[in-house]
Amino acid sequence: MEAASYLFLLVATAMKYGASYKTGVTLLGPVHGVLYLIYVVALFRWFSHMGWSFYRALGAMMLGALPLGGFLVDRWISAANQRI
Repeated sequence: MEAASYLFLLVATAMKYGASYKTGVTLLGPVHGVLYLIYVVALFRWFSHMGWSFYRALGAMMLGALPLGGFLVDRWISAANQRI
């Protein structure tokens, strides 16, 4: 959800500067911020249960700050769940 909200926020930002439509950023900015905070808390809550090192969890947090990075982290989590 966090990665998808980031993509929507990027589209809203493009609309803000391209079409002077500011409402999208006003609405999606706080929603994305809250989802990112939940994402970070969930990573640090569950990284040891997934067998990740602290540095991999930190890397996942940083990837979540990049466009499409959250989708890569989702693949890591899916792969970890398949091994269990």
